[in-house]
Amino acid sequence: MGAAIDARGFEIAGGMGCVRAAWTSRTFRCPVDGVRIAANARFQAMRFGTEAMRRWLTALFVLLLAGCTTLPPRIAPPTSSAIADGGGTPLGRIAATSLADAPGGSSGFRLLPSGEMAFDARLALAEAATRSIDAQYYHIHADTAGAAFLAALRDAAVRGVRVRLLVDDYHAGDLYPALRGLAAFPNVEVRLFNPLPERYGTPIRRLLLSLHEFTRVNRRMHNKLFVADNQFAVYGGRNIADEYFTRHGEANFIDLDVLSAGAVVRDLSASFDRYWNSEQVWALEQRLHALERASKPAERRADFDLRLKEFAGPPPVVPPLDYLRQSTVRVQLAQGRLQLLAGSARVHDDPPDKVLQPVDTNKASPAMRAKLDVIAAAREEVVVVNPYFLPGPVGLRMMGEAQKRGTRVLIVTNSLGSTDEPLVYRAYSRYRADMLRLGVQLYEFGPELVQRSNTFGVFGKSTPRLHAKVVGVDRRWMVVGSVNLDLRSAVLNTELGVTIDCAALTRQALGLLRADAFASMYRLQLGEDGQTVEWHLRDDSGKTQVRHDEPHASLWQGISLWLQSLFVSENDL
Repeated sequence: MGAAIDARGFEIAGGMGCVRAAWTSRTFRCPVDGVRIAANARFQAMRFGTEAMRRWLTALFVLLLAGCTTLPPRIAPPTSSAIADGGGTPLGRIAATSLADAPGGSSGFRLLPSGEMAFDARLALAEAATRSIDAQYYHIHADTAGAAFLAALRDAAVRGVRVRLLVDDYHAGDLYPALRGLAAFPNVEVRLFNPLPERYGTPIRRLLLSLHEFTRVNRRMHNKLFVADNQFAVYGGRNIADEYFTRHGEANFIDLDVLSAGAVVRDLSASFDRYWNSEQVWALEQRLHALERASKPAERRADFDLRLKEFAGPPPVVPPLDYLRQSTVRVQLAQGRLQLLAGSARVHDDPPDKVLQPVDTNKASPAMRAKLDVIAAAREEVVVVNPYFLPGPVGLRMMGEAQKRGTRVLIVTNSLGSTDEPLVYRAYSRYRADMLRLGVQLYEFGPELVQRSNTFGVFGKSTPRLHAKVVGVDRRWMVVGSVNLDLRSAVLNTELGVTIDCAALTRQALGLLRADAFASMYRLQLGEDGQTVEWHLRDDSGKTQVRHDEPHASLWQGISLWLQSLFVSENDL
């Protein structure tokens, strides 16, 4: 955390320096949804992205390899680019008016903390688009959110809007029938990133039948991006599935997106084009069976409409105001201007061929490096919000050096009760006492506390889980996107991150934590012996309670996690 930022706030003297070794080492590895195998409606998962797991799986399923399929030679689809003249569209005029109301920067920004509003913002932009929609996602699920999203793309295409949809192939097996129907509409083109040899079925089935290409298929496109008319863009941590938009009955994610207009949108569109036209992307049509390709477009369109009805649900209830007292994007679009905060930004995307490059654990790719550089530049305060946190000994040393310089370090992560990766949490727990001794302020989301406070949404009986990946530095810079602070994001998956220089936006994001006054979290402190960890929380009366036992822990879970840890080391998480 010791390099300097230049006058623009981006170029860091000395490059990665010692930071790379700390934050991209194998001791800073935490799970990412890109390599999870759904075992309980997508919430219980296991990792397959390590050599140890690879050897185990290969030995266990070696008999399957004889029947594995292979990819045919790729047929390069035609190249295309983002529209360059979107300024004359209705969205272009709204963007210009909104930016004029927020002078002082090349771009304008708005936080989307509410899941319901973030989803409605995508739908509203899709409905307002008149020229183009570019959408790039790691995961679109066949549920009510996925149905509404795909329907919005279809409706836009019917209006004459060019729709380009790029989806990572890992979770697309169950979505193929819907995607082939969507692609049959005029003005729609669907492409797949880094396809698995096996076309259909669940991720676990497709992965097991692709073990002969494990090194390649283990590396995924984790980017999340939505661009309308090359005028407005939405990016952050959310995929397209119910749990990202507070629509799931069992568990829902606390996440964050940013909506932007101005120069940064053109940079994001350029990133989309790099992926869309890359050699790692295949046309959906090439992945369909011959009989599917031979079916009439009208039949495929009719089948698409029927399939959407199967998993569609009632329209979501969107609150009139979010946690920041902002009205919906839909309402502001109707009014002809969006309330944006002025600033500047840089887009940091990994090259699409990262999935084919040799793995070098000592070298972070561009999206990760940019995030680390901003963290390294902290002088007064660094706030890290991350669902999984494994600092390792080098990370602990960095925290100690930051504290000596007077830099406040605050970390917000999941508790055992809110995490969807308990084995990773167990590994993280070994570092808590050391971090607290260094003076780090450490908070963990408590699911029952989040449900009670309602600061981050109304979750009802569903379990709230932190999924946001945000860094705030010196109350000025903010990094948001798909980048997790783990080895997978650093060297395996492709990622998209945006570094924003906008003090007002950063204060707004950090204000969400302060508005909650950490009522949704346990504050961890050391006990009187200086060794044990205590969980401090406020009860309904506002009084502080102290828990000496791990909240939500059970004897059976402890034994189960211990047994798992015997076979999976921290380096393999």
